[in-house]
This record gives sequence, C-alpha cells and structure tokens, in this order.
Amino acid sequence: MTSKNEKYEVPVILYEEPKEGLKPSPIPYIEVTRDGKMPPVLFIFEYKHSGEQEPGPDGQALEIVDQIPHKYCDLEFLKEKLPPHLNDMVRMCLGMKPLKEAQAEGQKVLEKVQQNAEKFREQKLASRQNKQKD
Repeated sequence: MTSKNEKYEVPVILYEEPKEGLKPSPIPYIEVTRDGKMPPVLFIFEYKHSGEQEPGPDGQALEIVDQIPHKYCDLEFLKEKLPPHLNDMVRMCLGMKPLKEAQAEGQKVLEKVQQNAEKFREQKLASRQNKQKD
C-alpha cells in the first residue's frame, strides 16, 4: 500500500495549446518533475451554479454557487493494488470492459494500425521506385 507519509506534488491540470485550424484536445495533462510522482487520486471541486441568489456584503445580489467535491482515481494505480476480479468490477462500474477483454480488443486495433502503416509504407516505396524509373 501507499505510505501515509508519501508526498505527491500538487497537480496543475493543463491543456495543450490548440494547433491552428484544429480543435483543442479535450484531454488535459499534468506535468510531473523527474523525481515526482503522479498522485493516485485527484480531488476536484465542481462549482455548480444554483440559479439562486443571496445578498452579498454590500447588499448586492450574489449568485449562490455550490461547491461539490469529486475524487478521480488513477486506474493504473488500482490495477497494481487490486486483485484482478476487483479491478474488473471497478472498470465495469465505470462502463469499461474487463481488462483482459479490453487488452485483446486493443491488440486487434493495434494490429490493424500496423497493417495499414505497412501498406502505406509499401505504397510510398513503390511510388518512389516508379518515379525513379521515369
């Protein structure tokens, strides 16, 4: 288990700058220093606008915003710590497939990508050879 004294850096959630003409990636990232560790859990507040108001310090109307804490766990961390059947239960609760099934499907996708890349490489090579003949 993780030591209670183990310290993690305070994570800063960042988004890549979108390239011109392309949509920004919806997937954020966290930079971790060379010797740093990714925290196994992220705590993030949701600020939910209630639509209600209350009087502020100067009597002006201020919108009430509910702060709702959420916790997000690193599935790689859980995979290391939980027995496979419990890890699969967590994955399925999140709408994911059991790990072995997901890995098998991922391997099929990877093989297709590799086949397509090989075909593309062969076509490029053939195209170059045809240009050299002309």
